[in-house]
Amino acid sequence: MCAAGAGSFPGVSTWTRREDERLLSGRGRYVADIQVPGCLDAAFVRSRVAHGTLRDVDCAAARQVPGVVGAWSAADLHDLPPCAHATADLPDLPPMPHTVLANLSSDEAVAGREWPVLVKDRVRYPGEAVAVVLGEDRYRAEDGAAEVTVRIDPLPAVVTPEAALDDTVRLFEGLSNVALEGSTGQPVDESVWQHAAAVVEGRYRQALLLPTPMECRTLLAVPDGDRLTVWSGHQAPHRLRRELAAALGWPAERIRVVVPDTGGAFGSKSASFPEYVAVAFLAVRLGRPVRWIEDRLESMLVATRGRGQDQRVRLAADADGRLLAYELHIDADVGAYPHIGAGLPMQTAWMATGPYTTPRVHATLRSVLTNTMTTYPYRGPGRAEATMALERSMDTLADRLGIDPAELRRRNLIPPDRFPYETPTGRRYDSGNYAAALDLALESLGYDAWRAEQARRRADPHALPLGIGLSCYVERSGGEPGGLHEFGSLEVGEDGVITARCGAASSGQSHETVLPALVAASLGVDADRVRLVDGDTGEQADGVGSFASRTAQVSGALLSHLSALLADEARDRAAKLWDLPPETVRWSGGTVHGPHDGAPAMDLAALVRATGPLRVDDRFESAMAFPFGTHAAVAEVDPELGTVRVLRLVTVDDCGVVLDPAVVHAQAFGSAVQGLGQALYEGMCFDDDGVPVLTDGLLDYLLPTAAEVPPFVGRDTCTPSPATRLGAKGAGESGCIGTPAAVVNAVADALRPADRDVLQLPLTPERVWRAAR
Repeated sequence: MCAAGAGSFPGVSTWTRREDERLLSGRGRYVADIQVPGCLDAAFVRSRVAHGTLRDVDCAAARQVPGVVGAWSAADLHDLPPCAHATADLPDLPPMPHTVLANLSSDEAVAGREWPVLVKDRVRYPGEAVAVVLGEDRYRAEDGAAEVTVRIDPLPAVVTPEAALDDTVRLFEGLSNVALEGSTGQPVDESVWQHAAAVVEGRYRQALLLPTPMECRTLLAVPDGDRLTVWSGHQAPHRLRRELAAALGWPAERIRVVVPDTGGAFGSKSASFPEYVAVAFLAVRLGRPVRWIEDRLESMLVATRGRGQDQRVRLAADADGRLLAYELHIDADVGAYPHIGAGLPMQTAWMATGPYTTPRVHATLRSVLTNTMTTYPYRGPGRAEATMALERSMDTLADRLGIDPAELRRRNLIPPDRFPYETPTGRRYDSGNYAAALDLALESLGYDAWRAEQARRRADPHALPLGIGLSCYVERSGGEPGGLHEFGSLEVGEDGVITARCGAASSGQSHETVLPALVAASLGVDADRVRLVDGDTGEQADGVGSFASRTAQVSGALLSHLSALLADEARDRAAKLWDLPPETVRWSGGTVHGPHDGAPAMDLAALVRATGPLRVDDRFESAMAFPFGTHAAVAEVDPELGTVRVLRLVTVDDCGVVLDPAVVHAQAFGSAVQGLGQALYEGMCFDDDGVPVLTDGLLDYLLPTAAEVPPFVGRDTCTPSPATRLGAKGAGESGCIGTPAAVVNAVADALRPADRDVLQLPLTPERVWRAAR
């Protein structure tokens, strides 16, 4: 563990964020705040059934509504003539472009299963768009949408992998509902299970979750001749530009994507969607700006889903509790269209080893199509599911062997001297001190005292049961090979202001504060002299984006690298100016100096005025990193009511070198609250026809509020990554990965059900009540 203060990047710690004054005073500028003359608003007409054959869409009455500019089904759009300013090369309404993510996308899974922008013949999930209406404002567009008549012949719907696997109800004619199969590791010989001292099995359901960011999805498309400017709260503007260009049949250079202030994302704003393509298409065809602002109920019905896995596990150990083998099978719900979602379960398979030295690990998966909205990345995708399966199994094994759960974990954690560690599933862990994180979590929780309290309550027939749950996790941050790079530049003006540009795009991660502070610390200048430009393809030609906890690890490393290039260029220029050997010119505090006291010196502003514009550009390649930690929870359960009260939650996370401790701590806290929601409250429910039960919005889909947040302790250890430039690993997703399993294990520890599989997520009062019996 790093000494005090050693885990933070020098000079970057802050107490206030640059963003705060603007955002907290109501001066933030979101897509809905952007005023464009002549802008039209879009409203989509959506299917009321989960699965069915589309017979007819009649938009005639909608076109007669005052203030409605137009209404179209997929068939109508083929006959929509281009405006006078539209280019002749714009195709008819295209299908959705296939989002490509390194190592996670499969053309094989998508082939024959194309996602239409508007339904042409068959509805495959509830809320799928069958028509679009444009109005002079959103109210008129909604009035028009209410007049569209739609006729759909319902078909049977399947909303779980189990229901979809027999292929009785097929989403695509002639194609299996299994869109993709995969595996990693080597099959475990049956003799290992036969000769093990203990073998435990489990079946776990990871419920479908809604990301529910504060701001739903948005897009504003503004045409200007043969160019299009798009404003969107998006995590990867260059990806959005590329995919919209593919849909429109344009070169990417004709589209500019700008990301203004964005109210959260959690992975749900990382790709293109049918509504985006429809809005961009209509804006170009009509030659007028068009905007779509998703409302909350619309978002709950048709925005992305996260998680959604059925898991079967088998875990074996010897009599001393040393793990021998682990087997994980995943049936993943990837929704109706296998674009990004089909490959996501591979993250679970690759991370199946967790933080343990299990010698044999084998994971297999099937990505299964269901009549639900497409599954996309959601904070900690794949890693949260892997941790839940393994950590619940570890507690079951500890109970079977009669070993304390903390001790069982300690015996099997990968020791520090084994790094870099090659897992049986093909991951190469960079660094770690897993036992230090476990010990700090136990100390911060007061583990022994809570065990004593648990023993006291178990002896008292009138006391409410109390349980302690642990979860040790390791995750992957930065992205996959092929996507671990970023582009950017540093430019110095004649006034000495340094403009940092990069391909990132903030959705609330404090880029505006942390990244300029990083550049300033790297160059030895005041942070007020550095301004950040990100989320704009017009300012930065190439970029990757912000997802997979990659900002510090990849974008931060890029800006550190560019700072070194800038200092080198400044020294070279000064050497030429002063006719000195370059190696004799020094850089210090934003100033170039001659080789000795009294020699010439010049700050950056003066150097630019003397030698011309100063700018450095580059592409920087990083590596994967593997953050880790231990989360611990204490829960009290009322068996009569089925209620769970979390009395204490402790998170210990290790994300290597921290750029800004306050920001990282805040992200860890927010993520842990989301993890609490996953464990106790959140999960999609469907009626008998496969339609989500969302009549009352967020009264049907429960999120934890301030009233449900337990006493929380957030701690950290520091194990720098040798694979990344700054020693930083990703931060921000840890709570969603480690917290849910800790809470579920605490409830299981309190109730001690004979069959732990009865505790499935979320732990609603009914499920807890049944488990208590």
